[in-house]
Amino acid sequence: MTMTADPAIDPTPTRRAQRLAEREQSARLTPSSTPTVRTAGRRALFWVLAGAGAVILSIVASLIVGGSTAGGVPLAASNPAPAGSRALVEVLRQQGVNVTVADTFDDAITALSTSTDPTLFFADENGYLSAAQITQLLRLPSRAVVSEPDFTFLDAVAPGVGFGGVSTADALSADCSVPAAIRAGTLSPGGTTLRIVDESSPDMTGCFPSGDGAFSMVEVARGGQSLTLVAQPAVFRNDEIGTFGNAALALNLLGVSDTVVWYLPTLADVPRTGPPSLGALTPGWVTPVLLLLMLTAFSAFVWRGRRFGPLVAENLPVTVRANETMEGRARLYSRNSARLRAIDALRIGALSRLATRLGLPRTAHHSEITLAVAALTGQPVAEVRAILIDDVPHSDSDLVRLSDHLADLETLVGRMLPGTTPSSSPPAPPHGRIDI
Repeated sequence: MTMTADPAIDPTPTRRAQRLAEREQSARLTPSSTPTVRTAGRRALFWVLAGAGAVILSIVASLIVGGSTAGGVPLAASNPAPAGSRALVEVLRQQGVNVTVADTFDDAITALSTSTDPTLFFADENGYLSAAQITQLLRLPSRAVVSEPDFTFLDAVAPGVGFGGVSTADALSADCSVPAAIRAGTLSPGGTTLRIVDESSPDMTGCFPSGDGAFSMVEVARGGQSLTLVAQPAVFRNDEIGTFGNAALALNLLGVSDTVVWYLPTLADVPRTGPPSLGALTPGWVTPVLLLLMLTAFSAFVWRGRRFGPLVAENLPVTVRANETMEGRARLYSRNSARLRAIDALRIGALSRLATRLGLPRTAHHSEITLAVAALTGQPVAEVRAILIDDVPHSDSDLVRLSDHLADLETLVGRMLPGTTPSSSPPAPPHGRIDI
């Protein structure tokens, strides 16, 4: 038996179902492009490791920096760390000594100037002060104790003292006549030393010798002033102050007077010297050469200069009729639909002619002209202002209407003025053309 398809049954749904089945089968066979968690983790592994490494490096750097600054400012009066000198300062204050901490160079100068018989404690580990500042500072106190002086300090204040290297002695005894050193007896061994260049000088006394002319302390007498140079700063540090005779030496050096000015220079005390000027960087021959070149150029201008003669009026060879210019401009306005620009051109000419007829100056404002026209013609000010200023043409007919109103207004003004001949249009050029 042969079966025939029923034309009443639409085969479209069956075909649609077949296409959907084919799409589902293709989707099962095609691998998914959406990344899994494992794939995404593999892709992000590098960035995770890089971020973890950056965090670890930051932590290590902060620990290193924190460890390096954990000691605070060396020999600072308020620093309780091993490198500080708070222990010595507190003992001095308990002994009745007024310890004034100077934060800047100016503060130190002020404190030394206002104190009676002060003692200066000075330590410039980084060499911030210049030779002039050091000399100015040491003029004021009668006693000065300097810890670990550098080359600039020795060259400016004590040129007879030099560096003696590092001490290798196992024990350091006073072996001098300085009372503070005698009371201390011994000093902690090691550290840098100083050397007296001229050993026969009676103004210099070396204490705590290490052999070969090296001393851990040198006292210099400068015109009634006592200057004590202590080579190793460990004598004043919190971690070394209690060993050997360090405490006795420090207290006897600084506790002589009732006032101690404790000054540690900082970066803010560095003299400000700006960059060299252009004149300082320029060789000396540049200025004469520039002057010579300027003189030569001026001489050349005078020699080769030409004076222009009087201006000559010359007629251009092209003559354009006035009506052609008017028509050409009208075509341009019409092509661009510039109705407002066209009426503004007509209004400007009308205002100028009205001002002349009314005896107003050329610089008269349009409001003055409007009031004068309204007063002369008896028309409302708003109506005259609308014709001369406010109305905007939205079509060609509006433009023609406004131009007619302008012409009528000029005619009316000419008719109202005595001794004038009314004219409905502006006077034409005498020959009907304009030369350009």
